[in-house]
Amino acid sequence: MTDITDLTVAEIRDGFRAGDFSAREVASAFNANVATAKALNAFIVETPDSALAAADAADAARAAGDLKPLSGVPIGMKDLFCTQGVQTTAASHMLEGFVPTYESTVSGKLWAAGAGMLGKLNLDQFAMGSSNETSYYGNVISPWRRNDGGNAALAPGGSSGGSSSAIAARLCPAATGTDTGGSIRQPAAFTGISGIKPTYGRCSRWGIVAFASSLDQAGPMARTVRDNALLLEVMAGFDPKDSTSLDLAVPQWEANLSSDLRGKTVGIPREYRPDGLNAEIAALWDQGIAWLKDAGATVVDVSLPHTKYALPTYYIIAPAEASSNLARYDGVRYGQRDLPDGAGLQDMYAATRAAGFGPEVKRRIMIGTYVLSAGFYDAYYTQAQKVRALIARDFEQAFEQCDLLLTPTAPSAAFTLGEKQADPLAMYLNDVFTVPASLAGLPAMSVPGGLDAAGLPLGLQIIGKALDEQTVLNAGLAIEERAGFVARPDKWW
Repeated sequence: MTDITDLTVAEIRDGFRAGDFSAREVASAFNANVATAKALNAFIVETPDSALAAADAADAARAAGDLKPLSGVPIGMKDLFCTQGVQTTAASHMLEGFVPTYESTVSGKLWAAGAGMLGKLNLDQFAMGSSNETSYYGNVISPWRRNDGGNAALAPGGSSGGSSSAIAARLCPAATGTDTGGSIRQPAAFTGISGIKPTYGRCSRWGIVAFASSLDQAGPMARTVRDNALLLEVMAGFDPKDSTSLDLAVPQWEANLSSDLRGKTVGIPREYRPDGLNAEIAALWDQGIAWLKDAGATVVDVSLPHTKYALPTYYIIAPAEASSNLARYDGVRYGQRDLPDGAGLQDMYAATRAAGFGPEVKRRIMIGTYVLSAGFYDAYYTQAQKVRALIARDFEQAFEQCDLLLTPTAPSAAFTLGEKQADPLAMYLNDVFTVPASLAGLPAMSVPGGLDAAGLPLGLQIIGKALDEQTVLNAGLAIEERAGFVARPDKWW
């Protein structure tokens, strides 16, 4: 029999319903994997009792004939989602010890659907990073290793690196992520899993620790496209507590999955193939184009002329919003408080933030405060918002010619931990292919396409029209079926 922890979410759901195993057996198997994988540092808080309690409830529900969509399925929760009664830190010292008295909307939907929680997953501090090296609780380590015989620790991507590492290592069958500029898609590509950022507003942001409010969006991460579809159905939906939530019915994405792309047109944006593009990335992209043609799609070249401005635009808007959002951490209301002897209010603010925020968070707050300052607001922030509108218009015009876009997810495979930490600009360039869709609020997904010469996963990105997650998922399924990606990391931890 296949090990339970090798099963996908759909296989666990269906096997549990068929009586092949109990929910407690599933939870116990994943709890055991979590307990033996401390070396990955994927979890900040482990909640084995919570997973078992949900499993026992699922077993009782099965006996009573009252099953829910995710009964019997345990998952990991990115530690950016507030979880009632369980510490939520955003991987920061600032929120260490913070135990919410309320549940985020997305996590609440998952628990209501019968899912159990294996624990809170590590991330880049306040979701700011592309390698999961900015966490106050230490680096997450990818379960993958290069096949050259070396033993270099690799980045799992970021900010959802705990989620990606845990799924790839079979510590959980799926997890939540958040994506501001690529933080679901890039880590998915680095670790050989799938992840989708839905249209902005599909999933409520209520109860998620804010980074950049006009960009942040929750989404699922799992090993298959089907798993992402069924999880997204549970996570999505209107929430009156979130003013940016879309008041729309949630489609039946899983039931409508189809890898038949006849009648669909795929755009290939020429700006995503810059000079010096990694040859293996380029070859995989060409292979992806061939796979979509084989699925029945027509392929056309398109142009997104303002793509070259996407990164600088993002790194003005996102820090500006972070500067505003993180101003609430002042040592007065909740979280960290540092109060030197004889200190006044301003001294307390300064001491609290100096101790509570890490270097990358401080860097982005400083950038954001600068671009919002009176002398530079129009020169930077106002101009960035105008360029953002042009980037969104580029996509609108491209989608007059096609139904979806295919691009690489990241410019390289996973890099060594520490390799880019000394150069923030090199780190920011990891988001070059993912940021444009975030600025436009479009659904986008990464699916694994193959391995590079060093044996590391490479991902392909599918970008769709606003609210058309179905076509994105269908194209992802077409690639998944043709890529036949079954590689997994050798266990060393």
